[in-house]
Amino acid sequence: MDWSQVAVVGVMADSHDHLPAIRRAVDLFNSREVDLVVHAGDIVSPFTAREFRHLKAPLLGVFGNNDGDRVHLHQFFSGIGEFHPDPLLVTLGGKDVALTHTPEIVRSLAHTCDVVLYGHTHEQDLAHQPALIVNPGECCGYLTGRQTVALLHLPDMTADIVAL
Repeated sequence: MDWSQVAVVGVMADSHDHLPAIRRAVDLFNSREVDLVVHAGDIVSPFTAREFRHLKAPLLGVFGNNDGDRVHLHQFFSGIGEFHPDPLLVTLGGKDVALTHTPEIVRSLAHTCDVVLYGHTHEQDLAHQPALIVNPGECCGYLTGRQTVALLHLPDMTADIVAL
């Protein structure tokens, strides 16, 4: 798919079946008119597609360690978006972007990409080392008590963590 016109990306990770939080994330991304939503793993169950179906932007994601039913995730998310093995390297808005659920490879990816988006830790991370590195934190809020996502602005290479 041609992602050359993508400017604003909604970034989320670790939604872990928390339907109200997913609903709030979808509403936020729709209200901000993002061009694309990326999910850095651990959606978990295929039934969450009911909420993601309301996205106005396409969805692109990688599988996390808790995404066990990958066959049905592909099936239920058909027409909403697509999921890939981890990591996914893609060009968005002219920037080389890595999407992963694996924090152990983030620093290595940062030497070959402009942007690295990741999940798994449930902790927010926003750094330039040397790439722009973004972990939106956990959408579900189960571990930290904070339900967060991020907005990535590719033209100026900035990102904001947003509470749900």
